[in-house]
Amino acid sequence: MIEYSDFEKVDMRIGIIKNAESFPEAKKPAYKLTIDFGPEIGIKHSSAQITNYGISELIGRKVVAVVNFKPKQVANFISEVLVLGAITDKGVMILNVYPDAPIGSRIS
Repeated sequence: MIEYSDFEKVDMRIGIIKNAESFPEAKKPAYKLTIDFGPEIGIKHSSAQITNYGISELIGRKVVAVVNFKPKQVANFISEVLVLGAITDKGVMILNVYPDAPIGSRIS
């Protein structure tokens, strides 16, 4: 069990995917994402194992991501945020975001 104060340390924000591209250098199938979190957080990059989606399905999609993890090197790429989704037998299903939710909004 964790305390509520532990949960409060996790900064989850709404962002919008601006670019997605193949990431053949990754050990597991993944995309390189460029995500805009608005003026407070800015543009961040993520390596995301969401290849069950096509690139065209991702660009312009709002996502929820953890924005305060330490950056992680994945092959030759620095992943700065973790896009959240449900792990299923069909792949990672990205969490849905209400269309009117502003980018940069904090999840609580």
